[in-house]
Amino acid sequence: MNNLRSGVSLPGKWKVLIPAGAVAALALFSLVSCGQTVQPGNVGVKIRTLGPNAGVDATPVPSGWHLNLLGERIAEFPVIQRTYTYTREADERGPENEEITFSDNNALPMTADVQLVMRIDPAKAPALYKRYRLSFDQMFEGPIRNDVRSAVAAETELVSVEFLYRGGRQQVIQRALNRVNRKWEPQGVNISQLDWIGTIRYPQVILDSIQAKTKADADAAAAQAQVAVAKAQADALIEQARGQAESNRLLAVSISSNPEVVQLRAIEKWDGHLPTTTGGAVPFIDVGKR
Repeated sequence: MNNLRSGVSLPGKWKVLIPAGAVAALALFSLVSCGQTVQPGNVGVKIRTLGPNAGVDATPVPSGWHLNLLGERIAEFPVIQRTYTYTREADERGPENEEITFSDNNALPMTADVQLVMRIDPAKAPALYKRYRLSFDQMFEGPIRNDVRSAVAAETELVSVEFLYRGGRQQVIQRALNRVNRKWEPQGVNISQLDWIGTIRYPQVILDSIQAKTKADADAAAAQAQVAVAKAQADALIEQARGQAESNRLLAVSISSNPEVVQLRAIEKWDGHLPTTTGGAVPFIDVGKR
């Protein structure tokens, strides 16, 4: 049985016998505890802090379990598209307010929540870490967020709050996305989408002003429509009067050139009764020449 135990000497007369299996298990545990698993959808960057090869390994580490020797660790970066947000509300990263602040061309302040769809080029992950010396979360919450905020602010400062409110905000966010990608895509950070979450939070005084202007514009448009209707009705009456006048003129011309028409119309209207005359005389009816 002695070959199954390993003796460990302690000060004095005590000697502890440890089973060889336990020693092997301890060694295996130590080996496993020195390993690290790169999750599926991520790429790893090996970092060495000891020895002649200390620094960032230029070869990306694929997903799976990897052994870390003394002084080694692995930083992970997402290589599949994932959605991340900067919001006023607390999220899994913590309670910090991460909303984006910006202003229009009149320095009117606004805030908004935005979301990004992004991924890291696995081949460029080691160089990305070597340049910034930050984990992905640190990079996302630090320099990337700063550049997103700066890009949004740079674009909104070129337009008015009315432009944003009346539908121009999508143009602005797309131009901001182009700004961010010009810096980060060459470094291996691809942001494929940048969108507003919900509406921009405008100052209440701006909302009141915009709504008042919108109402005034609507009232003016309604008044113009009423004027147009009235003018159309007046024009119709004028045209009707002109038509009636022309009809009367033509009738007068016709009568003046044909006097018999008057007598004919009188006969057409006669009901067959002679009018009553003084003295019983029969009235004379001129029927014209035959």
